[in-house]
Amino acid sequence: MSGVSFELQRSASVEGARGEVFSWVGQVNGLGEIQLALPTEHGDYPSEYCEVAVSGESFPLTTYLGLRFLRRPLLARGELRLGWDTAELSRSVWWPGKKGRALRIRVQERTYAYAQLGGKRSHQLTRSGAGVRMSRSSWTNPRTISGTCEGDADVLDISIALVLEGVYTRNLSAFGALVSLPGRFLNRFNDL
Repeated sequence: MSGVSFELQRSASVEGARGEVFSWVGQVNGLGEIQLALPTEHGDYPSEYCEVAVSGESFPLTTYLGLRFLRRPLLARGELRLGWDTAELSRSVWWPGKKGRALRIRVQERTYAYAQLGGKRSHQLTRSGAGVRMSRSSWTNPRTISGTCEGDADVLDISIALVLEGVYTRNLSAFGALVSLPGRFLNRFNDL
């Protein structure tokens, strides 16, 4: 699917049981419609958590559940699910460079890295032989979310890259990691 590009447009929000639900809808050439929704109401989780979901005609239901921050789930203590499979997530907040701080994902015998590119509105999900570059028209509440496939990218790659666009990933940058330090410390302190 190298070179295939897609764009999702923000659609009308709806009122859900947990508040306003925002969604973006678009078409991926040859694969049909895809949708990103946040926060979703697929699960019975505590109110301090938030879930984001990607679904579509050819795409597996992909969700990310994490602690709620600014209507988005945080990377901290997050859970990524691809269909029924739960991904293994890891990252090093203090490792130098954007690739060092990238979110590492292992699911369905694939290993990914999700890193911030340039500014805070661009990200890239990569695995051996494939990648998906994502960009948003604005950081907080974008009108459009765009993606471009590279190499042998498929529906799993697109689903994971898109669901992570609904997650608060600011701390993948050095500045974001520094700004989030007090919150990270307080979250660890609350576990004691």
